[in-house]
Amino acid sequence: MKLRSSARAAAASLLAVVTAILAQLSIRVGPVPYTMQNAGLILSGLLLPPRWALTSQLLYLAMIALGAPAAAGFRGGLGVLLGPTGGYLAGFPIAALLMSFLREWYLRGTGKRLAKLGARDLAVLWLLSALSVTPVYVLGFLVFSYWASLDPSLLAWTLSVAGWFGLASDVRLAVAIASVLIFLPQDLLMDHVLALVVAQRVARALPSEYRILAGEK
Repeated sequence: MKLRSSARAAAASLLAVVTAILAQLSIRVGPVPYTMQNAGLILSGLLLPPRWALTSQLLYLAMIALGAPAAAGFRGGLGVLLGPTGGYLAGFPIAALLMSFLREWYLRGTGKRLAKLGARDLAVLWLLSALSVTPVYVLGFLVFSYWASLDPSLLAWTLSVAGWFGLASDVRLAVAIASVLIFLPQDLLMDHVLALVVAQRVARALPSEYRILAGEK
């Protein structure tokens, strides 16, 4: 039991570092960066039990809070967590927790193992991954909305993005487009797919180790 906890703690720490590395694979779209971070939090939920998936992303936030250059653009400090994009980051631990719960629920319900899943089962897990990151987008939207209401330049950028779609007349809708909708394709079609592919490769290449980490029967 002690060995299992130690292995999971080490994996949670490693996945926090992986999330920090993936955060640097980014391009900026105004004040909000396109990053690969979502792959890290989804991977945490696919490889670890709920408590440890949560821990991995709490460790990632702790790294940022302590000033490590772990956020997108090699940024760190409390200002990152409390700024316009802090809502997204606040949702990471909740999303990783949900992904882990949903993975366990689906695999237990089907009686299958991750390593043996076919395309249809992986598609279901992908849909569940989209559900699991809802807190990231909800909190991201709420915090970004607050900052946009205080910063005219941020609001102007938001309206300009919505203007590309001819929807700049409604401020709430404009914020939703600029802070959520433009990021969904990359997050869901790249980050989540990458996480599923990597997790299944790990489960196949290291079956015993994966069962210990994920608690798979």
